[in-house]
Amino acid sequence: MARFDLLGTAAIPGQAGELRLLRRNDEFSIRIAGKPGELMNSRLHGSEDALATLPCEQVADRQNPRVLIGGLGMGFTLAAALNALGQDAEIVVAELVPGVVEWNRGPLGAVAGHPLRDPRTRVHLGDVGELLRSETAAYDAIMLDVDNGPEGLTQKANDWIYSTKGLAAAQKALRPEGILAVWSAGAAPEFTDRLAGLGFAVDPVTVRAHKPGKGARHVVWLAW
Repeated sequence: MARFDLLGTAAIPGQAGELRLLRRNDEFSIRIAGKPGELMNSRLHGSEDALATLPCEQVADRQNPRVLIGGLGMGFTLAAALNALGQDAEIVVAELVPGVVEWNRGPLGAVAGHPLRDPRTRVHLGDVGELLRSETAAYDAIMLDVDNGPEGLTQKANDWIYSTKGLAAAQKALRPEGILAVWSAGAAPEFTDRLAGLGFAVDPVTVRAHKPGKGARHVVWLAW
């Protein structure tokens, strides 16, 4: 079996760690330097697709829908949102790591169909929390995939987004009858309780990492 080759590294703002982009033939992997396993793989994106498809299908018929994606990753969630929404939509994608944006404009772009080139896409280079804190009734849907789930892995500052204060900020940033979707690598019943405690109706949906119906079981919380 061919081995992965390193294509590039990207510093994670606010800490000493870095992300690594690797390729093996037509397969891409993003990992955290010095840690086992991988954050994402271009062959396993079924749950990232679901993170966008599940909420966007519920708001697609609204006039000029505006949605926010926290975390660009390999671009699959963004691509799925673009596919689910019409030409009058605006999709804002916030990415903390500048190198990840550059990878998606370069070697990674083709794997998700170059979603950054779509005129409906707007890139916010920075913490999605900045947008959640500053905006009110701005989005019909908010999709968060900034780490491995409710426990920050890439950066401890991500924990704020999953905290009661962070979720309340997301709630404030939603338009009336808006929907919040949160991706996680695994179940976390206490996170369901946290959302419910803010008055959200909550539906934790089990989705598979690989389509059709294969791969690890991940979770997408839908909250409205």
